[in-house]
Amino acid sequence: MAKPQGLQRVSPAFEAEALASLDSLYRVALRLTRSPADAEDLVQDTYLKAFRAADRFEPGTNLRAWLFTILHNTARNRARDRARDTVAVDSDLVEQASELAPASGRAETPETVLLRQALAPELQAAIDGLPEAFRQAVWLRDVEEFSYAEIAEMLAIPIGTVMSRISRGRRALYDALRAAAQSPVLSHQSPVGVTDD
Repeated sequence: MAKPQGLQRVSPAFEAEALASLDSLYRVALRLTRSPADAEDLVQDTYLKAFRAADRFEPGTNLRAWLFTILHNTARNRARDRARDTVAVDSDLVEQASELAPASGRAETPETVLLRQALAPELQAAIDGLPEAFRQAVWLRDVEEFSYAEIAEMLAIPIGTVMSRISRGRRALYDALRAAAQSPVLSHQSPVGVTDD
């Protein structure tokens, strides 16, 4: 069987190390796309590009960060391409379709179920409520544990901007969780990570 054009044989060590990041890449892709199918496509494209460019990867450097950089660049390119596409929308047809769609409007995958269960509802809502730039930076730092320099490279922004987005994102999370804790419905629950200090 012939290998696909443009693909080279990668070392088993490279392949194993790259595939070890699959779950993390999918989680970030899901946050970027907010669609399981789009996230899967984004991760697949990321691995395809990584395996095609494996000879350009510098051994001894952070492969995981390299993969995340590819993922973010691919997502950014897709967003730019989508912005260029103009679509005529029949609002009446969209409204009729939304009335027929399931209540959640999303397909459940094992990953989305686990992520939803892993985070307290208040924390999940607060993270989802962050502006995308803050959400990306906070998630990459606090969940994926990348360094500021690695995040700056992935997102193609200055390190100072990364630090600012993380700081402002964390503050917005804190404020959202504090507000949720003070609401009459949720006052009996203590949000994760919020103290009265």
